[in-house]
Amino acid sequence: MHQFTIEPLFGSQGWEVAGLNIAFTNSALWMLITTVILWIFVAGGMKRELVPGRWQMMVETFTGFIDDMLEANIGKEGRKYVPYIFSLFMFILFANLLGLLPLGVVGLHPFTFTSHFTVTGVLAIISFSIVLIVGFWKHGFHFFSLFVPHGTPLPMIPIIFPIELISFLVRPFSLALRLFVAMMAGHVLLKVLSSFVIGGINAGAGFAALVSIPSFALMIGISALEILVAGIQAYVFALLTSLYINDAENLH
Repeated sequence: MHQFTIEPLFGSQGWEVAGLNIAFTNSALWMLITTVILWIFVAGGMKRELVPGRWQMMVETFTGFIDDMLEANIGKEGRKYVPYIFSLFMFILFANLLGLLPLGVVGLHPFTFTSHFTVTGVLAIISFSIVLIVGFWKHGFHFFSLFVPHGTPLPMIPIIFPIELISFLVRPFSLALRLFVAMMAGHVLLKVLSSFVIGGINAGAGFAALVSIPSFALMIGISALEILVAGIQAYVFALLTSLYINDAENLH
């Protein structure tokens, strides 16, 4: 599990603030790298040329994709959430893909920070906070009607309300857990397979043919699957966030 260990890059001494250690870690470094790459990606696509180039077209395609998703799930009011959902989707997507880069061959080991529940949990809490703020700002205490489905018989309300409330409060946990588990499981599987490859080679030619070659072929397939999972998990996170915002906007 060493690949998931968070380590301070410049030591942990002298980084205490108000009793908390804020040392700059490998996780923070790859968050910064992801943010810089995302900024460069967006900045390069904002040339506003009449005939867009490939870069501008790529940024506009992703923006249009998010805009269409929000309009389909929220309606016209969803357009104001495009900057946040776009940033959320692209940040998770780039983070997932950067963690799959085979940079270990040159001695640089990428860190997949989305494989940590603390990171995905913070992203989920931010999304959930937006839902609560929008819900109470727009509807006041009428927001609690979200937990009583339309047409619920009066005697059933004391039973349905706590069930719906608990289901609502579990949303940020499930949102964070889904991304965390998917990314962590894939990397653990690749690590296990790579140990089979190395172990088979060290054991001799026979074990290399029997264990290492099939394991290496499986690693190639799993890596391709991980690229697909990286995009799917970013999309699912953004999609569920838009659906939860829709509940706050329209009280469905």
